[in-house]
Amino acid sequence: MASITSTRRLPAQAEHHAPARMPFVQQVTMMTWRSLVTNFRVPGVILPPLIISAFFLLIYESTLGGASGFLPGLRGQSYLGFILPLSIVSAALSGAGVAGQSIVRDIENGYFDKLMLTPISRGALLLGPMVAGAVILVLQTTVVIMVALFMGLEPVTGLPGLLTVIGFALLLGTAFAGWTVGIALMSGNAAATQGASFLFFPLSFLTATFVPLDLLSGWIKVAATYNPITYILDAMRTTINIGWNAEIMAGGVAACLIMGLVLFAFAMHGLRVRTRRR
Repeated sequence: MASITSTRRLPAQAEHHAPARMPFVQQVTMMTWRSLVTNFRVPGVILPPLIISAFFLLIYESTLGGASGFLPGLRGQSYLGFILPLSIVSAALSGAGVAGQSIVRDIENGYFDKLMLTPISRGALLLGPMVAGAVILVLQTTVVIMVALFMGLEPVTGLPGLLTVIGFALLLGTAFAGWTVGIALMSGNAAATQGASFLFFPLSFLTATFVPLDLLSGWIKVAATYNPITYILDAMRTTINIGWNAEIMAGGVAACLIMGLVLFAFAMHGLRVRTRRR
């Protein structure tokens, strides 16, 4: 009788001692922290986008700094404030490979296959490196903004406006990272992943790069109108130079979210492709 009672209690005891699955947010946080630690051990991955963005800012301001004095739509505004968002977008595009390179390193050393055997959510497995890449972009953006302030930038919205611009950088970095993560999963190759990050670079020039959208014409205006980066640039430029505009800011956030959803779906597709190969 005692043995029967003991036997009946075994399933309950096993269920009591079964480990609970880690919450999704905690999984993403864990993967993000690991990716950040790994990337900061390789400064060569982080520094080049920062240097390029600061260099672009200095060159653009030196050569085109007086454009706001005669270009319609920019009179009375700071051209430095107009061009700063372009440097941030350049950092996002050139630094998007950080997330993908993290995936490639895990694939090459076999750690990614070990992660696939764990009960971790596949979404967290992708979001961790993506969010880590966005956090690195935020740090790069902060440094570029400090350079702009040193050059004389005076945002009309003050510190809250600059924090809003950094928030846009976070959203933009997360979105772009989905592209390189997808390529990394499908190729498993560092060179292919790094090269893929430059495919998006022309997007920063198929937009209202150096002048307002209204001054563009022909095919370039059509391309800029349908380019989501146009609305992200517009949101950041308006916040810095003009003030708070809920409609324009909503357009920028919507563009970030649409890009994020599309590119995250692409990253999930890359994960499915890699899973089928195993």
